[in-house]
Amino acid sequence: MYLEIVSPEATLFEGEVTSVSVPGVQGSFQVLNNHAPIVSSLSVGKAKIVGKLDIATEFQPQFEQNGDETSIALANGGTLEMNDNKVILFVD
Repeated sequence: MYLEIVSPEATLFEGEVTSVSVPGVQGSFQVLNNHAPIVSSLSVGKAKIVGKLDIATEFQPQFEQNGDETSIALANGGTLEMNDNKVILFVD
């Protein structure tokens, strides 16, 4: 599935990933390929992404990479939208 991570300042990442796990306001959940369409508010925490992420140098300090798993802190929560195998993760 295709993931786009967007902040108010810039698009932090765009590319193919295997899964995205996030802290939803009503509990954590994971989206995989062919997931049903969803829009959800996110709580403070970390979004975990599985896949090979090639992150631009200027945005690398916002991410933690450990093998095939990458996480980004959601200091103020955020929003996730999944539709047609495209995930858009809005972060502050």
